[in-house]
Amino acid sequence: MTQQLAHSPARPLSTRRLLLGCGIVAGPTYVIVALAQALTREGFDLARHPWSFLANGELGWIQTTNFVLTALATIAAAVGLRRSLSPGRGARWAPILVGAFGASMIGAAIFPADPAMGFPPGTPEGPGTVTLSGTLHMAVGGVGFLCMAAACFVIASRQAREDRKGWALYSRVTGTLFIGSFAGIAAGGGVAWANLAFIAGIVAIWSWLSLLSLSLSRQTA
Repeated sequence: MTQQLAHSPARPLSTRRLLLGCGIVAGPTYVIVALAQALTREGFDLARHPWSFLANGELGWIQTTNFVLTALATIAAAVGLRRSLSPGRGARWAPILVGAFGASMIGAAIFPADPAMGFPPGTPEGPGTVTLSGTLHMAVGGVGFLCMAAACFVIASRQAREDRKGWALYSRVTGTLFIGSFAGIAAGGGVAWANLAFIAGIVAIWSWLSLLSLSLSRQTA
């Protein structure tokens, strides 16, 4: 009994750090897997094709799996955020918003983007045919992106209240960059600057989640 009592306080902390660890690795894993495909798959052009196009073609299962595994890790991270931020400002909404972003990635895996702009090879140039799957992909992705950007501002509000001004500024800049980059690609799909800006936004938002999870994990330790 004494031994059980001695170990019981450590269990919630270990679980919390494990959940936050999912938040640390989710983004880097997603970016590395997506970039590896983008640089090696025939016909894919980083300046023209969004990463979601990688879910098409014979090797599309790799990006689909990437979506699903990253989504599960993000949802786990949201649970870790809930446990780490509570009580206090943002303890409820920040995890909900991050979890919604994770859920949107599962939706994006279920409803792949339409082939277009010559990818996969053999696809005609131009925007291509818009299907229900492609429409739902954009819809769930858009909702998820908005939720993740909102999470940045919710966390920034908490950080400002805690007088962590540098962190608060970083969170606001990341949220603004992410939503701005999404607006750019939504308005100018296929344009090089919009696509590259969106890649920068994706890297920025995943870096933010990794660093936030790391910071909270260290506080837990």
